[in-house]
Amino acid sequence: MSWAFLRDLLSGVNSYSTGIGRIWVAVVFMFRLLVYVAAAENIWKHEHDEFECNIKQPGCENVCFDHFFPVSHIRLWALQLITVSTPSLLVVFHVAYRENREKHHNQKLYKNPGKIDGGLLCTYLISLILKTGLEIVFLVLFYKLYNGFKIPRLVKCDIKPCPNTVDCYISKPTEKMIFLYFLVATSCLCIVLNLSELSYLIFKYSIKGYLKRHVKKQQ
Repeated sequence: MSWAFLRDLLSGVNSYSTGIGRIWVAVVFMFRLLVYVAAAENIWKHEHDEFECNIKQPGCENVCFDHFFPVSHIRLWALQLITVSTPSLLVVFHVAYRENREKHHNQKLYKNPGKIDGGLLCTYLISLILKTGLEIVFLVLFYKLYNGFKIPRLVKCDIKPCPNTVDCYISKPTEKMIFLYFLVATSCLCIVLNLSELSYLIFKYSIKGYLKRHVKKQQ
């Protein structure tokens, strides 16, 4: 899979972000996207082939694997990366709208089309709320699908067509567990960064609005 589109998206968003937003972009790009491409994708590459049960009953391994891994960790992680980055498109589209509007009217309508203020501020805040919500949704989804943030070495399966309870072994469980913890930690870090940026912007523009009203009253 080519991740160039996501890299370009993050680079574009970085131009309009606050300092905290730039840290978020760096975390997503360096500690999530690059780790996924360089290492994690290869670890889960042959997870189905390396899933072994102590019985050769036709179909038993397949149904057991599907039961314990209804969605591949790595594919769900890829979906998470794409989904939590998508709300940033709202900001890019809004800036593009401002620029096209200036071209259409052939005059300067904004001091800086990429400056976070007015309508763009609302769009930016909505994107932060969406990103935070999606991160939480995926963490809950991971927890529900796999019964916690863990990868057992051994699972016991008694689903038909398995004739009885069989032992099934997961390949490289320790290595996968490390990357799973890393995934959860980076997701939590991104949530903290999004909430910090949201609080910062609300506080900053609330104070700014209060000071403007105060100055008008004094005048």
